[in-house]
Parts: sequence; C-alpha cells; structure tokens
Amino acid sequence: MKAMMLTGIKQMEMRDITEPAVVNSNDVKIKMKALGICGSDIHYYTQGQIGSQKVQYPFCVGHEGAGVVVEVGKTVTMIKPGDKIAIDPAMPCYKCDQCLSGRHHTCRKLRFLGCPGQAEGCLMEYIVMPEKSCFLLTGKLTFDHGSISEPLAIGVYAVKKSGNMKGMNIGIFGYGPIGMSVMLAAKTQVVDNIYVTDIIDERLAIARKEGAVLTGNPLNENIVSKIRDKESLGLDLVFECCGKQEAFDQAIELLKPGGKLIVVGIPEFDHWSMNVETTRRREISLQFIRRQVDCVEETLEMMKNGSITIENMVTHRFPFERTKEAFDLVAGYRDGVMKAMIDF
Repeated sequence: MKAMMLTGIKQMEMRDITEPAVVNSNDVKIKMKALGICGSDIHYYTQGQIGSQKVQYPFCVGHEGAGVVVEVGKTVTMIKPGDKIAIDPAMPCYKCDQCLSGRHHTCRKLRFLGCPGQAEGCLMEYIVMPEKSCFLLTGKLTFDHGSISEPLAIGVYAVKKSGNMKGMNIGIFGYGPIGMSVMLAAKTQVVDNIYVTDIIDERLAIARKEGAVLTGNPLNENIVSKIRDKESLGLDLVFECCGKQEAFDQAIELLKPGGKLIVVGIPEFDHWSMNVETTRRREISLQFIRRQVDCVEETLEMMKNGSITIENMVTHRFPFERTKEAFDLVAGYRDGVMKAMIDF
C-alpha cells in the first residue's frame, strides 16, 4: 500500500509499505478516506521534533483521520465492515495509574498516531486501530466531521477545563484550527463577548463570521490597547492557542484579577516566561491543556445536532498524492489557510 513518509526536514515522499493486518481480537482495519493536517504534523515536518519527541526517518505523521471499516477482530462488537468511523488517535493502556484515574490522555504507556517513538501516523491507505479508538459516524456526519472531531474535541476539552464561562468576556489568542475549535465550543457556553487575535487576516475574517466581537492582528496593531478600549476591567479568561510567548504576555496583561489563562498552543521553545508581580498580584490561574480525554463522542454529537458547525473551518483540499504541497501551504501560512484536508 501507499504511505506518505517524512524523509527529512521539509522532505516527504510516497513509499510502498506493507499493508497492516488484523492481529489482535480487538483490532479494526480502516481504509482511510480523509485526514486533516494538524499543527503538530507541521512541527515534525519543519522541525523534526516536538520537545523530546524526535522523528527517526522515514516516518509517517497524521492523526486527524476518518475512514471506512474493512475488517474487524473476533471480539469487536460495536462496529462492522462498511461502517464510517472517526478515529481517535490515542491508544491508552487502560491499566496504569493515569488511566485508572480517568486520565487516559496522560497514560504512562500511551501510543498516539503520528507520534515519534509511539505509532506511525495515518497518512497511509490503511491503518489498524483498537476498537476503543473508533467512533461511528452516523446521520449526516461526513468524513470531514470525523477528521475534525479530533482537534474539535481538544477545544471542547479546553472549554470544559476552564469552568463555568457563562457571561464571561474571553480572549482567544491564535485562531488556527485549535483556536477556532475553542471558539466553536465556547459559543455553546453562553459567553458574553469573544475577542480573537491572529497574524493571518483571512483567519480573523473567519472569526468575525463566527461571531467574534473584536479581532486584531498583533503584527499591525497594539492588541492590548485595542481590547482594553472595549474591556477596561480586563478579560475573565484567555485561551492561548498559538504557542507564542508574545500571545502569552498579552494574555497576562489583559486578564483581570482572578482571571484564568488556558494554554492550549504548542510552542517551538522549551520554557515559558511570565511577569511574577503581575501574575502574583492579580492571582492569575494557569491551566495547561494536553490533548483531550473522553470528549470525542460528545464532540460528534454536538456536530450531529447542529450546536457546532464546521462549515467555515475547511479552506483547502488536496488529493493524497499532493500531500507535500498541502504541508508546504500550511507550514507557510499561505493563502489564508485554516484547515487543509487530504482526500484518499
């Protein structure tokens, strides 16, 4: 079968590899149909690593996927060949202290699609996953919904971790697919006003379509002053979704005393820094987000019942054989890209 493999920094090529087989009784073999390109895929493509997770070439990335079941193991009961499914890329052990406490996303032995040292990704024609990582796409849910359920579930989880947001004024700093996912989830919580920043004007236009009361580009304007003009007392809550120190600093400046900063973005550096006096005197709370836990089904249901719509998220599509072109587009933030999808 065909697989698109990373072969070096910003290098990628299609290769023939052995087609995976159903080996374990809970295995599900899936023919890939759609895949969304994630920011972490781009980190591996352009940097060759995220923190200590370093690519050993050749390596296949990709974890936002959906497909059709073609074969199942003998103990699989919830799905069958022919079913359309969303793929949760996480494969926890369900036995360690983290799993037993309900924290499957920080499993001590976690295997995650497209993560170096754990599992090859799903930029290939067929993959095999455990049944617990497969979720049915029912009703009008499409393969796009299935793929986008992965980043969207992170947004749903981040909003959950923020607590009760009713009536709050919030900021979303960084409006890529994760920032948009946070906004879509936040809109279901009856928040008051949403302020969005990003360095790509086309993304800010999407944010306005989705209901942002104010948007701004930090490359062209003073974001702190612009938002302060509207919210003199500051913001209740800010989601940092781009992994940039500048956005982190702007969030700290804008949070009111007792405010909360939710860090969702993945930085390319090793250490955050913060102003001790500001954070201490204002008693700022800091919450980091690590992917999501137990939010996929809820996310699919929210898309199914219409409380969340993704019509403005997918901006570009590419066939499987043009994956490198798609990665270069996303890596270069070109053409106002929000979410680029690969069709198999």
